Amino acid sequence: MCRHLAYLGPAVPLGSVVMEPPHSLYRQSWAPRRQRHGTVNADGFGVGWYATDDPVPARYRRARPIWADRSFADVARVVRSGALLGAVRDITDGCVAEESATAPYAAGTWLFSHNGALKGWPGSVADAAETLPVEELLALESRCDSALAWALTLHRLRAGASPDEALADTTGRLAALTPGSRLNFLLTDGSSIAATAWGDTLWYLAEPDRSLVVASEPYDDDPRWTEVPDRHLLTGDPAEVLLIPLKEPHL
Repeated sequence: MCRHLAYLGPAVPLGSVVMEPPHSLYRQSWAPRRQRHGTVNADGFGVGWYATDDPVPARYRRARPIWADRSFADVARVVRSGALLGAVRDITDGCVAEESATAPYAAGTWLFSHNGALKGWPGSVADAAETLPVEELLALESRCDSALAWALTLHRLRAGASPDEALADTTGRLAALTPGSRLNFLLTDGSSIAATAWGDTLWYLAEPDRSLVVASEPYDDDPRWTEVPDRHLLTGDPAEVLLIPLKEPHL
């Protein structure tokens, strides 16, 4: 269910990360190599990126396959960035097929994506939704499981949690309420990346002090790609990557 990636490093054309590698997100939209659930990711795509000296990211999202959008190919060829997050989507049952439901989600300096699905959506997460202030529930960007996961994460960030704390808390809460869910989250503010591996694949490629890519699966056959163990949280930047075990679910 979906594929996503985040990149930090020297400024490069968006397409050099999202479209050009031999097993890029573009190709993963119809031929993922390591996807455990679903076969294609043709229900939408999105890319968010940061411009120089602007901490608020731009986004390009569509509720159509990435290969069907010729305009994005032109944008990706000429727009350069040193930080981006991209995703291709396979819809979770019961969720809407709209641009508003397509990652990345955004607020302030943050970009967020969810690769997975919440079992029993939407009834299974009623208790989690009730912990959010009414104004935050009303501000949900879309009626889908990923939008709620983002709202829960953003609530913790706004309360002062660090990115790794916010993702770990959201993962633990949703895992307790929806056993068997797949909770691979990806979060960046343009200077660091936090991600969870919970029920699906997650990999990273680090070039020390130069670049870091975190992705659902490798976009090429570089032997330096490293798999993140299941039920672990990754936090890092081009200087350092840390892997932290996630706690078992709790209410």
